Amino acid sequence: MAKEEIEIEISPDGKVKARTIGIKGPRCLDVAELLARIVGREESRELTSEYYETEAHTERHIDVQQQR
Repeated sequence: MAKEEIEIEISPDGKVKARTIGIKGPRCLDVAELLARIVGREESRELTSEYYETEAHTERHIDVQQQR
């Protein structure tokens, strides 16, 4: 099973950059919409090659890690 991740980077000036990893197809846009609602606004969005891949039905597990 492919690992699905959300990478969030917050710069010293407060700018938030989020990236989905391993989330295939248009479902990544659902995650991006949720993140934009949490952050408050979205300045730009870039589709990766994973957006154009098909999603296989897999079990979902969310693993939250904080790095400092």
